[in-house]
Parts: sequence; C-alpha cells; structure tokens
Amino acid sequence: MAVAGVSDGGRRRVSAALPDFPWDTIAGARATAAAHPGGLVDLSVGTPVDPVDPLIRRALDAAAQFPGYPTTIGTPELRGAAAAALARRYGTVELGGDQILPVIGTKEAIAGICTTLGLGAGSTVVIPEVAYPTYEVSAILAGAHSVRADSTGIAAGSDAALVFLNSPSNPTGAVMGVDELRAVVAWARERGAIVVSDECYLGLAWEAEPVSVLDPRVCDGDVSGLIAVHSLSKISNLASYRAGFFAGDAELIAELLAVRKHSGLMVPFPIQAAMTAALGDDRHVDEQADKYRARREVLKPAVIEAGLRVDHSEAGLYLWATRDEDARVTHHWLAERGILAAPGDFYGPAGATHVRIALTATDEQIAEAAERLSLG
Repeated sequence: MAVAGVSDGGRRRVSAALPDFPWDTIAGARATAAAHPGGLVDLSVGTPVDPVDPLIRRALDAAAQFPGYPTTIGTPELRGAAAAALARRYGTVELGGDQILPVIGTKEAIAGICTTLGLGAGSTVVIPEVAYPTYEVSAILAGAHSVRADSTGIAAGSDAALVFLNSPSNPTGAVMGVDELRAVVAWARERGAIVVSDECYLGLAWEAEPVSVLDPRVCDGDVSGLIAVHSLSKISNLASYRAGFFAGDAELIAELLAVRKHSGLMVPFPIQAAMTAALGDDRHVDEQADKYRARREVLKPAVIEAGLRVDHSEAGLYLWATRDEDARVTHHWLAERGILAAPGDFYGPAGATHVRIALTATDEQIAEAAERLSLG
C-alpha cells in the first residue's frame, strides 16, 4: 500500500510533494472576470503581447534550414552576443564563451538547477521572502529543504548550499541595491553557497537602477560561485521561443553543461540564431521598455485612484498592490470588474495581502482596465 508521496515499490512520487499549480486555483475568479459585460482583461500572467521584432524573425527564418543537432553549449556567436549584451546593457564584468550557457527557457532552467548542481536531502536552499514559485519547486524537485530569506535576501542562521535572488523582483518589482547584493554575496561566500540571481527583469527599470550580481560593484570582478539567469521572454517578447541563458562562474557553467549534455537539453538551432540577433540589437529592447513604461503610466494612477496602495514596483512588469486585506478579497473585487490579477499568496505567506497586476496587455486593454477602475 502506497504512503503519501511514495508509490508502491518505494518510488518517491515527486508530484505529490509539489504545491498546487497556482493558476489552477483562480479558475473561479477567471470565470467571474470573463462574465463582465466588457469581457476579460487578463493581467494575471506576465506573458508578452507585442510582436516579435522583424530582425529576430528574419534570423530565425534564415537558420531554419539547418538539419543537424544543435550543441548544448550553443554557438560561439550566441555566447559572444550574450556576454557582450550583459556588459553593454548592464555593466557586468566581461565574460568569456565558457561562462555562458543557453537554456530552454529560464523556468526550466531554474526548476532544474538545484538537481543539476547535485543538491538533495540535507541541502538548504534560500529563496526570497516573496518569491516566484519555481524557486521553491527547484528545491522540492531536488529533495532539498527551502527557507525564506528576510527582506535583505539573507536567511538568518541558515547553512545554505544555494541562494536564489530575484531583482527586480517578481512579483513585487522591488530592486536590490549594490550594498544589499554585496551583503548577500559575502554571506553566501562565507558559507560556500552558490548564488543564483534571476535577472529576467533587469532591462525594465522605472524608478530605480537594477544591478546584476555580475556587476563589478557587487562581485569585485570575481564571479566565482555566481550564476546570473537571463531571459529574452520579457525584453524581446520571446516567451514562445523559450530563450534564455546562464552566465557566470566558468566551473559551475561547466558542471551545468556536462549534465545538460547527457540529458539532451539543447536549445534549437534556429532559436539560437534568433537569440543571437536579439542580443546584438538594443533598439527593439528600448522600444519595448518604452511601451511598458507608457502602460504603467496609465495603469498605476488608476490603481491608486481606485483605493489600492502600490508598494515597491520600481522596476519589472507588475504593480504590487494592496488594500490591506486578504489578497483573495481584493482579487475577487478586481474580478467583479472584469480584471484578473494574481493573488499575492501565490508568492508566499508575506504576499497574503497583495495582488500582482501585470502590465503585459495591449494598450487598449490597459486603458480599459484603467477605465473600469476609475468607475470604482
């Protein structure tokens, strides 16, 4: 007879240890919002809605005739473009090709990194106080124990093997400054812990300067023990391409590469070509950021006028808003107005009074949401 989490024969049933998939829990609110006479305005998921730039699509098409297997490590052109983009856009240390590794979307990469790096029972993983759920999932999949950090990113007294950072934060939009990041890096190095910094929103700054963990002001030019995670989903509208990469410590990159080679985890060759084009072009990134900035300037005042307080939200694609009540109550209030957000309890106990409202909708939908909020 199987016990909880274990099937007959002693196999550990990993799915039994996972939390409910968060978005499955808001089906009722989605139905309420969809029933609004004006239809649903979905601001619950940070999925891009704007077109992929023609420059990227041309690169994808030009590489589509390649018939062979791609390499797990990625083309030299892609790795060079990624390293150059990090230095040019974000002021990171200069990285070599052996310090970049393309991944099949950063959610997959984050979910698997604890397992790939050999963490397991007895390992402690530090995740942010309010956090994207996949960090905890990564620990669970590895059989490790997770603890939530305090607001400084440090878990007091923890004997950590790995620390996840996320700045700008999903969901809060909070930005960690140079001193905060330096403190976490120093804390982790004292313990021999790896720092995995999710920097997917680094290119979307509104009221603060986001900083990479690979910035020399943070790491003093030494990237040992540091992995930055970068995605083209948000800044280049490539969510459907599953385009991302790891950057940082060459030894850790080599370890990740070895496991991923054996696992057959290869970014398709045409996607690699598209990524190379996207990483070499800053124009489309700046244009996309301007679109999100304009949408934020419409939606944020409307959210405040409707009686919500917006906390943090200095960068990234979300407004972290509250009426100082249970998040599900606010979530339902928005759904009654045809607006679907994400309840803050998705992201941990500290988010229980907030909702996350995404800027990832068309100009028309953002304007419609603002209009509905203005009606109270």
